[in-house]
Amino acid sequence: MNHQNKHDFLNESVSTLSGVGTKIKNMLRKKKIEKISDLLWSFPHSFTDRSNLQTLNNLEVGKITTIKATVLKYNFPRLRNLPNKVICADSKGKIDIVFFNSREGYIKKILPLNTEVIISGKINYFKNKYQITNPDYVVPLEKKEYVNKLIPKYSLTEGLTEKVYRKIIEQVLEKIPNYKEWHNKEILEKIGNVSWLKSIINLHKNKSNDYNSKFYRRLAYDEILSNFIVLSKARKRIKKLKKKNKIFNNSLSNQVIKNFNFELTEDQKKSISEINKDLTSDYKMFRILQGDVGSGKTIVSFIGASNVIKSSYQVTLMAPTEILAKQHYDLANKIFKSTSVNIALLTSKTKYKEKILIHQNLKKGKINFLIGTHSLFQKGVIFKNLGLVIIDEQHKFGVKQRILLSDKGGKDCDILLMSATPIPRTLIMAVYGDMDVSRIVEKPKNRKEIITLSKPEEKINEVLFFIKNQMNKGNQIFWVCPLIDESKILDYSAAIKKFNFLSKKFPNKVGLIHGALDKVQKDKVLNEFLNKKINILVSTTVIEVGIDFPKANVIVIENSDKFGLSQLHQLRGRVGRGILQSTCILLYKKNLSTNAKKRIKILKSSNDGFFIADEDMKLRGFGDVLGYQQSGIKNFKIADPVHHEELFRIAEKNIKDIELQQSSFERYSSLIKLFDKSDIINKIEL
Repeated sequence: MNHQNKHDFLNESVSTLSGVGTKIKNMLRKKKIEKISDLLWSFPHSFTDRSNLQTLNNLEVGKITTIKATVLKYNFPRLRNLPNKVICADSKGKIDIVFFNSREGYIKKILPLNTEVIISGKINYFKNKYQITNPDYVVPLEKKEYVNKLIPKYSLTEGLTEKVYRKIIEQVLEKIPNYKEWHNKEILEKIGNVSWLKSIINLHKNKSNDYNSKFYRRLAYDEILSNFIVLSKARKRIKKLKKKNKIFNNSLSNQVIKNFNFELTEDQKKSISEINKDLTSDYKMFRILQGDVGSGKTIVSFIGASNVIKSSYQVTLMAPTEILAKQHYDLANKIFKSTSVNIALLTSKTKYKEKILIHQNLKKGKINFLIGTHSLFQKGVIFKNLGLVIIDEQHKFGVKQRILLSDKGGKDCDILLMSATPIPRTLIMAVYGDMDVSRIVEKPKNRKEIITLSKPEEKINEVLFFIKNQMNKGNQIFWVCPLIDESKILDYSAAIKKFNFLSKKFPNKVGLIHGALDKVQKDKVLNEFLNKKINILVSTTVIEVGIDFPKANVIVIENSDKFGLSQLHQLRGRVGRGILQSTCILLYKKNLSTNAKKRIKILKSSNDGFFIADEDMKLRGFGDVLGYQQSGIKNFKIADPVHHEELFRIAEKNIKDIELQQSSFERYSSLIKLFDKSDIINKIEL
């Protein structure tokens, strides 16, 4: 099999495998298995040990057991509803092999009289006799190696049997080729000194593997490095994009800072300096501004925007929702007051005549700063000289989307992304390796630390008394009802139930928002809350990220033990946006788990989102650390930053060495294809 054929095989549809027709193909698609290579990374979740043959005097009820026995007698009752039985024996005892819904001809074929056979299944005891009902395997003695072994068990979709799936996997394991080794000796020694092929086969056939086995470590490292290579290539491509450097003085940015009513933090100043350096360089800026909730990212981006405007370029900021875009627009008008900067807002709610006027003025260069939603990237939106694109809450942007984004706005346009999702330090390179990163950890000096309390649900009256006092002071309250299981109906019902409960306690003071509301309804309720027409907002976890409600200083989170740390911290960040002392109350049910107690303790002890993200990953593992699926966050199939932190460190050093030897990228082409990243690489290399 030549080099190209290797890839052809792994990239072929699963339908090319024996036994995979349309029905099986559709079942596999439900498991996100479409190509043969997808099967490689679907490892067994456990193994059934059928390797030890047991004599019939040494059986354990309820245990899956493999026996060697001689077929003695058939018992085929004439009544259809009764099972067929075959009596078998060895030198130590007898056992009944029981069949429901099986034909006599079939039974006689697999269990011929007076022959020794291998039988495997769960041992039962009925009417003082051992029996195996509908055995998993019955094979002739000469084929005992087919059964007498460890049998892998996979997570399967409904309708797909273990036997069928294993036959498919076995085909692949027999045919996959071994590739020429892409790692050098030094790296191989660090990660276990085994080939990728041996590792793949071992993980599908050996139950003794765990995160720390040399076979698992080898494949985890391959995946980590493939991710780093893609990000490195994307970064290299972006760094080649030349532009006209921005030339400006600080007169406009100084005016913006003056209009801003409190002192910048050191982290904000550092981030501004990093952005200014990028703006004045000859190469495109592609930077992410990562900041904890309430750290003041928006102000930093506006100061950067002011410098771009000062250099006679236009700026646009895209927010994920209309209400957040409007809030950015209002803030921009506030801090650009007494300047000549012309600011416009463009969303789906913008009236047609106003929209046409914005389009015209934008094209003429009369609008300096355009703020909006995804409407900003419609065909009719044409800038005269766009110099900076700012994307707020970019967590849904993956590598592919970021590459496309870097191409927008023309050759002289810089890109600044903002994210309020703290990423554990272990993952910074793995997630944002294609970009420069600015981090804002320090909170503004006038912001008070959020007081976090925990209360059992039985003490809800104490909570109600507290929020009543807060309402009397003119303050507002979020009340969050979480999605406890996968049912949106239950989520909806929980929110409705709490809304009705609180409405009786505080008539005409309570609003409700949940995922079943359409966008218009949701915005209406949020605006009522923002304008203080209601004092309490009952919500599921759909509370808009990034929106400031300055008078909201209390958040109550029900069933707080069901959340991860990072998600609790994000929810807590909905308050504490103004100068008021804010409080987060974590309600919980009785009998907290050890992990839940740890999470609540950590949250009560710290307001640092980056520290919390690290601790969350240690407690829950990588799979759930971010609380929800994000296309911008790589969902590793094998690697786990908690268990494989060392491998991430090795890969960070390795990628730097690879970058110094440009030709060495070629030796990793097979690795890139194995982990299904060739489409991204092709896009990068266009």
